[in-house]
Amino acid sequence: MSTDVLPRPRAAHGHVTQARVLISEWVKLRSVRSTFLTLFAATIAMTGLGPLFASVTAGRWPDLTAAERAAYEPAALSLVGYYLAQLAVGVLGVLVITGEYSTGMIRATLSAVPRRLPVLWAKAAVYGTVVWVLMTAASLAAFLVSQDLLESTGIGASLGDPGVARVVLGNGLYLTMLGLLSVGIGALIRNTAGGTTTVFAMLLVVPEVVRTLPATWAESIGKYLPNNAGRSVAVLDPGPASLAPWTGFAVLCLYAAVALAAAAVALKRRDA
Repeated sequence: MSTDVLPRPRAAHGHVTQARVLISEWVKLRSVRSTFLTLFAATIAMTGLGPLFASVTAGRWPDLTAAERAAYEPAALSLVGYYLAQLAVGVLGVLVITGEYSTGMIRATLSAVPRRLPVLWAKAAVYGTVVWVLMTAASLAAFLVSQDLLESTGIGASLGDPGVARVVLGNGLYLTMLGLLSVGIGALIRNTAGGTTTVFAMLLVVPEVVRTLPATWAESIGKYLPNNAGRSVAVLDPGPASLAPWTGFAVLCLYAAVALAAAAVALKRRDA
């Protein structure tokens, strides 16, 4: 009788799963120098500008008029760094995907993940998580340091005050959704210059163009722009010309969802 034994089949390994794609995208994100530099710039903007403005305000406080003092809102003052941080977050969101198209690495990525869509979902999930963690922590740090600097003015705020926690945490949520919207834009355009130009136009140019329209048009259209709608969640009192805080944030989430959905359709239909 033959003693030959058929070899046991080896356990399948290397199967593509969403978890493995997530790990791969995390490795790619943290191994690129531009990621560190851009997120570092966004963090410095968030944690540095608010306290800087608070320090200057505290130093000038005795010389300000009553009207000038009344115009200051301490929570908003501490988060003024969002203006530069949103540009860094938007640009990196585009680069997360267009960087692979510019180097040709996207072909290898999509060959390893033939179904394609797990790549897009993983990029969005990893980038969104990183931005949320960093920008929420930076917003909280900027707020606490700024309020300490404003203590001598008597206008300082605390997280326990009505609406303040929503403003601080909402700033991190706004920047996260803006980052996801930028990922969708990058996946649609597939070109770094075109994607970053689109993001800059969305954040800086379009709002200014809308302001040139007749007042009723500008008010009706302006509050639905991505940045204006999303920022309402990070403002203590958005005002009658703006959407309610969570309504505005929902509008920004809708923009991000539409961009990612359109990117998913394009990724399935177009060649790499």
